[in-house]
Amino acid sequence: MLVLLSPAKSLDFESQCPIDVTTAPVFNERADYLIGKLQKLSKKKIQELMKLSDNLSELNYQRYKEWNSQLNLDNRKQAAYAFKGEVYRGMNVATFNKDDVNYAQQHVRILSGLYGLLKPMDAIQPYRLEMGTRLKVTPKTTNLYKYWDKAITEQINAEMAETNSDLLVNLASNEYYKAVKPDLLNGKVVSCTFKENKNGEYKILMTYAKLARGMMAAHIVKSRATSVDDLKTFNQEGYGYSESMSTETELVFIR
Repeated sequence: MLVLLSPAKSLDFESQCPIDVTTAPVFNERADYLIGKLQKLSKKKIQELMKLSDNLSELNYQRYKEWNSQLNLDNRKQAAYAFKGEVYRGMNVATFNKDDVNYAQQHVRILSGLYGLLKPMDAIQPYRLEMGTRLKVTPKTTNLYKYWDKAITEQINAEMAETNSDLLVNLASNEYYKAVKPDLLNGKVVSCTFKENKNGEYKILMTYAKLARGMMAAHIVKSRATSVDDLKTFNQEGYGYSESMSTETELVFIR
């Protein structure tokens, strides 16, 4: 089983990571190439391209200018500990023991507009580059989906083969999963959806859904899940599997 997550906009590069282990992102060189393109943009262009506030435009302008291609830990942190959005609050890697971290390193992957595909312990630098950003990389490569093309999918296939996996669990957002080409995947894809009961009707509430994706990722890691049936046992925070709402490719959990 391989699990896909989205990254987060919120980052934490201040606190110390409790784990010493680090790995290098598989697409480091491709990330550096994108940074080279971003370094040529003015603060105003960055603001327009990413729809950022003045402060965030300045922050990311400086991040790109100060980018260091050398693989050292002075300005890097392991991805699963650096991302701090709702998904990562739900996953709560601070509760992972060493065996959990090792399992996650084998079975969890994070999609990224800049890095393509990350392992939890890949050392990353602070950045902001959402997958949906219309960054013109070349005259014909007018967005990041075109830039990554088949590369992410091929890497997923390679890593699934390496771990003898034939099941891909999609816990990523639509924006990020669009960077994957399902027709080219060597295995079955199952997505998980989380819904809340509001006045008798079940709806997806995005903040809760993001938290639940992270909790599901933690459930997979800590239970060493290997099958769709293992996913169905997820019952954290009042969620339960709904057989009537689910399909062969979408597992729905309600509360």
